[in-house]
Amino acid sequence: MLEITKKATPEVIARLAGEKKAMDIVILNMAEVSLVTDYFIICSANSTTQVRAIADNVEEKLSEAGVEPLHKEGYREGRWVLLDYSECILHVFVEEDRRFYNLEQLWGDAEALPYKE
Repeated sequence: MLEITKKATPEVIARLAGEKKAMDIVILNMAEVSLVTDYFIICSANSTTQVRAIADNVEEKLSEAGVEPLHKEGYREGRWVLLDYSECILHVFVEEDRRFYNLEQLWGDAEALPYKE
């Protein structure tokens, strides 16, 4: 059973994404390199349908715990969905787009935190 508090944590978001078979989940500690957020959670999916399913699961489960995103982008297209929870921002990509935008390299100064499913 996943315990969700009133705050979205990177580990909770990553685990919720993993429930819908998100691939290559990476947590970046952005606190030292960005004023926008503390963490990026980045993951991939095989299709736009799976991208939306991952985003839906995270949003629904956090909403049940009283945590709503401040902003949501890209859902209609489903190739890169962004859910902004202030301290944590989830990026769900179709694999091809993840390779193209390569956020891990763009934010290469950010510490990658280990995530185990």
